[in-house]
Amino acid sequence: MIPIKTPNKDMTITIVGLGVIGGSFAMSLQEAGYHNIYGIDIDQNTLDKAKAQRIIKEGYTDGKTILPTSDLVIFSLYPRLVHDFIVNHRTFFKDGSILTDATGVKKFFIADIMEVLPNSIDFIFGHPMAGREKRGIDFASSSVYKGANYILTPIPSNKKENLDFMESLIMEMGFGRITRISADYHDELIAFTSQLPHAIAVSLVNSDVEGRETGKFTGDSYRELTRIANINEDLWSELFLENKEPLLKSIQQFEDQLDLIKNAIKTDDSAALKELFIKSTKRREQLDK
Repeated sequence: MIPIKTPNKDMTITIVGLGVIGGSFAMSLQEAGYHNIYGIDIDQNTLDKAKAQRIIKEGYTDGKTILPTSDLVIFSLYPRLVHDFIVNHRTFFKDGSILTDATGVKKFFIADIMEVLPNSIDFIFGHPMAGREKRGIDFASSSVYKGANYILTPIPSNKKENLDFMESLIMEMGFGRITRISADYHDELIAFTSQLPHAIAVSLVNSDVEGRETGKFTGDSYRELTRIANINEDLWSELFLENKEPLLKSIQQFEDQLDLIKNAIKTDDSAALKELFIKSTKRREQLDK
């Protein structure tokens, strides 16, 4: 993929929400040579840290001052909060500016946003497939995006030049691959590749016997499988419920496969177990190609 349009290094970029994802965006953009980066966050302490680290030029607790001059606005908020922010600031966005997001659900989110979005604004809906379990700007890092996947979910009103602009910017930040898909397909895939693994990790940790000193007996497999069980309960409960049907389908498909293993164990069916293990090995190897 060859970018058609190169973003202007002097453009004004504002990031709304300077937690671990928003902070990582700011750091990646700084490394890519963009220095007119501003932040909006309700936590003044977060803004002070970001400015002290020089990952933003200035910080604000609302957008009324900076939005009228912002060429690009990046939302790193919970889905519902993006909607609320736009409703409260819809008259302050710069005409012709581009908005984008990092939310993990798309179908309901896009519908809600388009109901309140000013006509002069182009919202390019996106999803960086990278993150961290920890919360807050203290855990932000540009390295989290290096080589990661990025998903764009274009809508009919998006301008081609703005989509090309976003792809150029994303690659400059260090992402490895960009894929354009529909909102429906995004939610179906993310239910499987992101939300289901979190559900499994939470269930695995919570299935442990209470009070057992499990930490003394864990190896890499348990630690790797349960890393994401350290979870932001506010964000992920919202993501799970807003993507209810695709996630329930993924959970059922997982349960069906787990039942195959369980039944093979019950019946001492070594051949069936080996067949399942061979199949999973081959499919896992394909992921890296």
